Amino acid sequence: MIGRQAYGGRGRMALAMLLLAGLALARTAGAEAEALAVPEGKVILSVSGSIGRTNADGTAQLDRAMLEALPRTEFATSTVWTEGVSTYSGVLLRDLLDMLGADGTRIVASAIDGYQVVIPIAELKEDGPILAFLRDGQPMPVRERGPLWLIYPFDDNPAFRNETTYARSIWQLTLIDVER
Repeated sequence: MIGRQAYGGRGRMALAMLLLAGLALARTAGAEAEALAVPEGKVILSVSGSIGRTNADGTAQLDRAMLEALPRTEFATSTVWTEGVSTYSGVLLRDLLDMLGADGTRIVASAIDGYQVVIPIAELKEDGPILAFLRDGQPMPVRERGPLWLIYPFDDNPAFRNETTYARSIWQLTLIDVER
C-alpha cells in the first residue's frame, strides 16, 4: 500500500508537471498567434511608436497582402485633387491602429516626399479615413497618389470638407508614427 501511494503521488506530480507544461505551451502558442506576421512582399507601410504588435525592430512592417487581408472599407467620393467621383477601397486607419495595439494620442503620417501630417487618434471614427490601396478597383501607382492614400469620405460627411482634413489627406503614405 505504501508503494502504491508513493507511485500515485509521483503520478500526480508527473500529471501536474505535464499540465503546467501544456499551459506554458498554450500561452506560447497564443502569444505567437498575436505576433504580427512578417511581410512576404515589398513593404509599403511602416508603423512605429507606441504600438503593441511589431514584426521588425519595434516597428510593424506591412506589405500590400497584409493590408488587403484586413477588413476592407469602401466608399465613393470626389476630391479637390481628382476629376469626378471615384471608389476608394482600403482599411480604416482606426482599424489598423487597433489591430497593431496602438496606445497613443496622435499619429504623424509621412509620405515618400517627406510631407507630414499630424492626426489626433481621438478624431478617427467609423466614418473616418481609410488607407486606400485601390481606386476604382485598381492599385494606385506612385504617380497617381499611391500606393497608399489616406483619404476621407468627403461626399458622405460635409464636416470633412475643410482645410484641416484636406491637409491630412496624405498620399504616397509610407510611415506612421504613433505618439503618446
